[in-house]
Amino acid sequence: MHPDKPYTLIALFVFSILSILPLLSGFEALGRAEKTFVRFTERRILSAWVLFFAVIGFRLLLLPALPVPVPGIHDEFSYLLMSDTFAHGRLTNPTHPMWVSFETMHVNWNPTYSSMYPPAQGFVLAIGQLLGQPWVGVLLSNAAMCALIVWMLQAWIPPRWAFLGGVIAALQLSFATYWMNSYWGGAVAAAGGALVFGALGRIPRTARVRDALLLGLGIGILANSRPYEGFLFCIPSAGYLLWWMSGKIKTRIELHARIRRIFLPLLGSVLLLGMFMAYYNWRLTDNPLLLPHVLNTETHLTAPMFLWQHVKPPLHYRNAQFENFYNAWERAYYRTTWEDARRITLEKLDLMGGFFFWRAELLLLPFVFFLFRDRKMRLPLAIFLLVTLGIFAVVWGGPHYAAPLVCVLVLLVVQMLRHMNTMEVKGWRLGAMVVRVIVVILLVQTAGRALNHECDQLERACSGITERAEIANQLRNTPGKHLVMVRYAKFHNIHYEWVYNGAEIDSAQVLWARDIDSSQNEKLLVHFKDRQIWLVEPDERDREARQLKPFARTVTQSVP
Repeated sequence: MHPDKPYTLIALFVFSILSILPLLSGFEALGRAEKTFVRFTERRILSAWVLFFAVIGFRLLLLPALPVPVPGIHDEFSYLLMSDTFAHGRLTNPTHPMWVSFETMHVNWNPTYSSMYPPAQGFVLAIGQLLGQPWVGVLLSNAAMCALIVWMLQAWIPPRWAFLGGVIAALQLSFATYWMNSYWGGAVAAAGGALVFGALGRIPRTARVRDALLLGLGIGILANSRPYEGFLFCIPSAGYLLWWMSGKIKTRIELHARIRRIFLPLLGSVLLLGMFMAYYNWRLTDNPLLLPHVLNTETHLTAPMFLWQHVKPPLHYRNAQFENFYNAWERAYYRTTWEDARRITLEKLDLMGGFFFWRAELLLLPFVFFLFRDRKMRLPLAIFLLVTLGIFAVVWGGPHYAAPLVCVLVLLVVQMLRHMNTMEVKGWRLGAMVVRVIVVILLVQTAGRALNHECDQLERACSGITERAEIANQLRNTPGKHLVMVRYAKFHNIHYEWVYNGAEIDSAQVLWARDIDSSQNEKLLVHFKDRQIWLVEPDERDREARQLKPFARTVTQSVP
């Protein structure tokens, strides 16, 4: 047996017992256990916290099989730069005089040095970094996502089914996916969506100020994690809230109470959100209305963002890797043809279907009809349809694009399970048995993926660039300061980028820079004359040749 497997099996066995407990029935002892479980889930806040700590505990037990991830995706390094910036107590960093040698994907260098992404994921990673490791932030955000999904579902369905929904989210979306096993993100936006939808389920009944503030917090998380998809998510949500505010939805809450306890607190939180985002944009882009992502897109991107857009004229870049990434790969990926649109749509269906659903859910298809008959499911269905259309209108996509939808997806799945659970054949509870089978299949699937050290079906997620990490650790254990010149071959895979740095450039022990040409290299070496200079060639076939070697100044590298 693989040495990792005993720990993994223990973790999955314990989690499996906890997961299927609400579904067990038939024997007297199991019946008592089910009643105990139902009483436990009726303690709503406690059950959500229990799942929060359970996700953390069981994921830590899985570390021998799925260790702390090594970054490898452009986006991960960009988020880690943001994390390091926040951990240093800054929103952004000054542009370095040698920035041309450090220029890399998804990072802005002008007017300031910063990640191009919204700040929510970076903030979570910074919390982890301050606690010892950025991945701690990933772990905490995934646990929070699952707990908040339970809290959200409690506003829409009975507590025991709400807890089951949280367990399903943990198994399908967390333990063995890149949302947990990389720095790419997903859980933060999903938590934001759960806050919004959970508050919407409570406000018409109680109109508490607390729920209005939680709604505002959820909107803020969506706006600062997945702003486009979050905006689409909030359109039907806002319509529902306004419909209730106007009295069109039956309520015992007087109009003045609705305004005082919901509208005004929500308005205040949204105004604070707008002020923060304007200030953040101003600090990073010198324009309160210009998002860092938009700045990066306008600076580098010529490929279309939406299916109806056309390719722009090519730009000239300062290094060969940018030429290959922006002028070659991205422009060739989508050329505004029906065939390309069809291919991209099918790719998204395959990718997102495999991420959000497991095969046994096909048994639920006959119960989709009941969703359209449920009055309470009209709002989640409207959100699902609008956000899905918006996601498929974008050229690029991945499961984290749909993260705001997670709460709605889980609600719809659990609602179909509830309908199936009522199905009887000659007094035999066939539906309840099938529900158990569906959940057990998910348990087995998650166990298999964890035991096989699988993270996700995405080609590059969770694998990381381990050789880069090994070299970085080697240099961190070597006295002095180091500058690593990265020289790529012409056939270099532009998805494996080594040139990324933290928030501190001059004081960093290890720096990574591009080997561009002799002129730029000489300027760089003069500026960092106090450092030991190394060369690494990641594209060499022989592992020995990919190791560090002293950098020779006489070597000239030409720009294409």
